[in-house]
Amino acid sequence: MRQWILGLGLALGVALSAGQSRAEDVWLQIEARPTKAEAEERARAYSGVFDNVRGFALGNGWYGIVLGPFTPEEADRQLRVLKTERMIPRDSFVADTTKFDGAFWPADGAAAPSPGAPAEEAPAPETATAEPLSDAPAPEVAVPAPTAEPQPDPATESPQEARAAEASLSQADRELVQSALQWNGVYTGKIDGAFGSGTRKSIAAWQEKSGHEPTGVLTSAQRRALTEGYRTEQAALGLETVREEEAGIEITLPGKLVAFKGYEPPFVQYEGKDGSDYKVLLISQQGDENTLFGLYDIMQTLEIVPLQGERERKKSAFVLTGANEHVASYTQAELRGGLIRGFTLVWNPKDAAQAGRVLEAMKASFKPYGDKALDEGLGEPSSTPAADLVSGLQVRKPLLSLSGFYADAAGTVVTSADVIRHCGRLTLDEVHEAELVAEDKATGLAILRPREPLAPPTHAALQVALPRSGVEVAIAGYSYGDALDAPVVTFGTLSGTTGLEGEADRLRLTAHTRDGDAGGPVFDTAGSVIGILLPRTMKDGRVLPDDAVSALKAEPIVAALTAAGITPQTSALSGAMPAEDLTRHGREMTVLVSCWE
Repeated sequence: MRQWILGLGLALGVALSAGQSRAEDVWLQIEARPTKAEAEERARAYSGVFDNVRGFALGNGWYGIVLGPFTPEEADRQLRVLKTERMIPRDSFVADTTKFDGAFWPADGAAAPSPGAPAEEAPAPETATAEPLSDAPAPEVAVPAPTAEPQPDPATESPQEARAAEASLSQADRELVQSALQWNGVYTGKIDGAFGSGTRKSIAAWQEKSGHEPTGVLTSAQRRALTEGYRTEQAALGLETVREEEAGIEITLPGKLVAFKGYEPPFVQYEGKDGSDYKVLLISQQGDENTLFGLYDIMQTLEIVPLQGERERKKSAFVLTGANEHVASYTQAELRGGLIRGFTLVWNPKDAAQAGRVLEAMKASFKPYGDKALDEGLGEPSSTPAADLVSGLQVRKPLLSLSGFYADAAGTVVTSADVIRHCGRLTLDEVHEAELVAEDKATGLAILRPREPLAPPTHAALQVALPRSGVEVAIAGYSYGDALDAPVVTFGTLSGTTGLEGEADRLRLTAHTRDGDAGGPVFDTAGSVIGILLPRTMKDGRVLPDDAVSALKAEPIVAALTAAGITPQTSALSGAMPAEDLTRHGREMTVLVSCWE
């Protein structure tokens, strides 16, 4: 697709450059730069795509890069086509040729257009990039060229001389100082050019941070170091304002760190550029409070949102922060007028200082507009299984998931000890954090407790008096992990009341189960729990039939719970439940137990 667009650009450039400029011809202005050197560099870059690139001085020290000439009708058409194909910035416009001065590109000169050529009124020059982000207008964060400064002061510049030099600064230069102080994290006030007590304290903080005497008044050399460092860092990031019309969001993004990737509703995705570890998501969808809360939960399942970090959720907004040794991110979203809009910034923790500046620029510039949310039909299907993705983003997956069952009304869970090996974190139903209460290595049982109180729909009634062999039993478990929202109930037969090698604490079952069912409850027909399904193991190279499984009896489960200070409920149930009631009973009691890194 990219090659096709570039091919179209070359074809258009050839076609549109034919012919000589006429009085009625007009031009498309696609960029403006504050220095001739920058403008020549950008013109040279565009000339690699178009062969009708020209450059003119615009006055006030700015230089414009244009395409043309065109007839007025052709200019309107090409403006629309090139914007649609994202080959020129979205803020490109039909230029007012009366503001053109001398030509600077191509190097051998270019005829200036007729002053009487039809044109629209051009806005104040703004900067942009040759590879604009999605719908990116020229950057509003660009710093205007400074006005002439007093002659450089000697290193021994006195406070009086420093104040005199400061007094001669223009409004733009004073605002530039405040912006640079803000960029360095020492100024939080308004950018108004007024050097009050807040600005003076910020100057002193920057001076102290930079190893200077904290006088609160910048010498000329300090001011140059502050502002030039600010410009250099901004240029390295390529900060520019993006107006994403499909999402209804305007925001400043680091154009040299991320590039537009595509639409995956509710996200507009930007991926790292030139080896950058940064990623950006713009969030845009229709919805209400429930939709917002659902988004809040979904975001926390993504690998780009580490679990270690602060969370803040209000009625109409939320903020998520997270960091681990591999990734850090910040997400904010707000519900307003039936529209949810926000953004996520993702970065490598080693870039924390730089990312902090990018994040502040994004937060300060974020502006939802209009009444439009991202169309759910945008984007293309991914080849990665949907269960592993949310809107094209990788979902965090557990190391292992098995089954368990609630043993009391407080949400205590009994499961297989296999699920707790090498875990950094345990969850119940992938939502509730859990902790290990006890492990019985002899029986392979683990007892878990939710970190916050739970009220399960029902819990196990343990039956130590076993039914006779040959009766029907049921096993509830998450056979397919989290692929299904509810556990599977499998019916089978109690084929023996001892293990295959005569173990007195085991049951032999005939049932077709899967690995994920291990740790799930085994029921008799009355709904009492007579055991817990054990993981299928191969011993001495022997492979058992697919339907031969074993369970630990209820009696050692009662003993383990009692030893852990938990009073188990024993069963007084009798008779037989209808199959559908037994299925519902099993599903309400069974829980998905997951082990995470």
